[in-house]
Amino acid sequence: MVTAIVIDDDIATVEVFAEYLAIKGIQVLEKGHNGLDAVNLYQKLKPDVVFLDVMMPKYDGFYALEKIKQADTNAKVIMVTADLTAETEKRLKELNASAIIYKPYDIVNVIDIVNKLI
Repeated sequence: MVTAIVIDDDIATVEVFAEYLAIKGIQVLEKGHNGLDAVNLYQKLKPDVVFLDVMMPKYDGFYALEKIKQADTNAKVIMVTADLTAETEKRLKELNASAIIYKPYDIVNVIDIVNKLI
């Protein structure tokens, strides 16, 4: 079974997304609400995949992506964002995001991306 952590500052989004993943057979090990949570949970749990929101107060997704990839270049980090700007996409690619999913997302597409990465 694929394991994951889900990080987003919107608590309701985290809960719904985690439920979708569970229904599709992905075990959500833990949930967090900022980039610092993401880094700490990744180091503690070493999930197969990280679902990480980009825009969060204090420690954002850019921070977490950079720190996780510094610790483990093979980490599978899927960025989830509503930000469609070229600047954000460029920065995520420079930081070596494994994939970018744009909100609103299609859960079938999300699962396809996970299956391609794992």
